[in-house]
Amino acid sequence: MRMELRVCKHCYEGEHGNGEKTAVTRDMVNCARRVREYKDLIGLEALYVTMVEEGDAGGAEALPAIVAGIEGSQITLADTQLVMEDANGNMLVYPEPEDVLEVLTRNLDQIANQTRQDVTVELSPEGAELLSA
Repeated sequence: MRMELRVCKHCYEGEHGNGEKTAVTRDMVNCARRVREYKDLIGLEALYVTMVEEGDAGGAEALPAIVAGIEGSQITLADTQLVMEDANGNMLVYPEPEDVLEVLTRNLDQIANQTRQDVTVELSPEGAELLSA
């Protein structure tokens, strides 16, 4: 299985949105990077973290899936999403931040069961609240 986390580079750096969006975006990236460190323990082939910039076509770098939606009368591309591809080429896409955090933290729980090392990622208060909702 391969995974790719795509996040808005400007949200990650605090240039877009509010502090909550930045905190949650950083939580997602921190979790993904920790999962990537230990990916072999849970059978992941690869985990990519892609920073999407304005104007990128959905940020498809490693896995060819793009999420779009309709806002008003405009089609918009999701700049933050988690894409998973299994060995058969089937794709799962999670465009909601709470779902992305849920999947990544579950992977961290699986890793924690496979190692004695502390793989905990300290979530921001905003990220922790999102998961508890």
